Amino acid sequence: MELSFKPRHLVRYREVASLLVRHGLPVWRAGNGGDDAALTAEETADLDEAGEKLAASLESMGPTFVKLGQMLSTRADLLPAPYLAALARLQDKCEPFGFAEVEKLVSTELGVRLSDGFQSFDHEPLAAASLGQVHRATLRDGRDVVVKVQRPNIRAQILDDMEVISELAAFVDERTQTGRDIGFAPMVEEFRRSLLGELDYKREASNLTLLSTQLTDHPHLLVPCPIADYTTSLVLTMDHVAGRNVGALGPLAQLDIDGVALTEELFDAYLDHILVDGFFHADPHPGNILLTDDGRLALIDLGMVARVTPPLQDALIRLLVAIGEGRGDQAAEVLAGLGEPQPGYDAAAFRNRTVALLDEYRSASLADIQAGRLVGELARISGAAGLRPPPELTMVSKALLNLDEVARRLAPTFDPSEEIRGHLQSILRRKMAASASPGNLLHAALDAKEFAEKLPSRVNKVMDALAEGQLTLNVQGIDEAELMRGIQKLANRVTAGLVVAALVLGAGLFGGVHSGRTTFGYPTLSVVLLALAGLVGAWLVTSALRHDLPQAAKRPKR
Repeated sequence: MELSFKPRHLVRYREVASLLVRHGLPVWRAGNGGDDAALTAEETADLDEAGEKLAASLESMGPTFVKLGQMLSTRADLLPAPYLAALARLQDKCEPFGFAEVEKLVSTELGVRLSDGFQSFDHEPLAAASLGQVHRATLRDGRDVVVKVQRPNIRAQILDDMEVISELAAFVDERTQTGRDIGFAPMVEEFRRSLLGELDYKREASNLTLLSTQLTDHPHLLVPCPIADYTTSLVLTMDHVAGRNVGALGPLAQLDIDGVALTEELFDAYLDHILVDGFFHADPHPGNILLTDDGRLALIDLGMVARVTPPLQDALIRLLVAIGEGRGDQAAEVLAGLGEPQPGYDAAAFRNRTVALLDEYRSASLADIQAGRLVGELARISGAAGLRPPPELTMVSKALLNLDEVARRLAPTFDPSEEIRGHLQSILRRKMAASASPGNLLHAALDAKEFAEKLPSRVNKVMDALAEGQLTLNVQGIDEAELMRGIQKLANRVTAGLVVAALVLGAGLFGGVHSGRTTFGYPTLSVVLLALAGLVGAWLVTSALRHDLPQAAKRPKR
């Protein structure tokens, strides 16, 4: 792909090219087999400094690149750990835009003047981020709400930036070996879809509604309820939740709450969302979780969500069970099935490093146990060995890593790994029960009905192909030399059997011929033929006992 070199993109080309020159080489070292564990203290310090510089550069380039840095902070298979830590700390904060623009946009979107639609509307925002800002307001009926307003022209700016990034990613993929190995273009396309989804506030409102239904069995967890009549793609109005974000809680605040119970319920809910519902809030960092005034936890800012397919859910369950039991070989097998092997993939090195990591994890102290960091480290080991993990795995890793941080703020003594192991048993029981539900049995019956209906036509096709001489068999994994020896042995045995039969038959025929010479009262020729038949038959029996039976005994049982 050639670069378009549109005039409005020239500045961005230069900025991105400068970014790649300054930070590209160390950034992709993990994806090319780098081993963070082998770094010296001095090398780690250098990477820490380089990671902070990369984060600062992305922050200076605007909201698109801040979001890009936050996405890259989940890619443990591509980036060294110091880079991940620096990018994870990127703050999505900006200077607020003026209230006049807020009033104009809200009035235009809702089709009503601000004073007619709201009883009150604060001029100063509660928070301002790169994509929008949040104002507190009161509806005409007295309902306390917050109104999230998108920044003017931010969508056009992001689309322009994404066009530049997409062109450069495709260019690098076509022209460099690193690009072909990593595949930047698909990664950028996934990022583009996610970012454009965050710009659609109707989608975020739908996410809030869906997650609310998934929290019905968790009374101490909630999400703000969106107000449909006051929500558009650029304006999101939802209930105001009074509370403090978990990241701002101090040690004294922990004395007033049952932090362990809240954390247990939060982890259980997230495991249900990921492994049962297949839909979860992908960015539950301490700033996005509020401790409400009535002692509950509220999940806010659902712009970034992730979905997990049922087959991937089952694989993740097997992976978490293997991690919980310290079975490195089994964990490596599951990850190998999930990942996409790249050129130079070293399966043995990947398995050995996975086993070593889980052995180290089992001997770690409670303070060092972080489920999210462990999953992220497994993803990093995959990338270093040439196995590209699925993007959903990195999202799950980031979510669990954020939950680990929330757990440390709410309940420092909480053991996330033990909670995960315990709740997995409940999830497995529910999945087993669901597999025997009437709906699944009906699907199985429909599949059987479809098989029975299509079987005659499929058999006819096979028979027609056989009759026309077009049927071919593709058999793999046969030792041709051994097969030929077996066929030759069989041919020798059949020939010997035919010889024995001919000798016996000849002896019988000559027995009726009266000649002058006899043996034991029978014609001598008949006795000779019978003796030869007996010798050949004895050889056949002896050969079978010596060779065939021992080979049958050695053959593995199935």
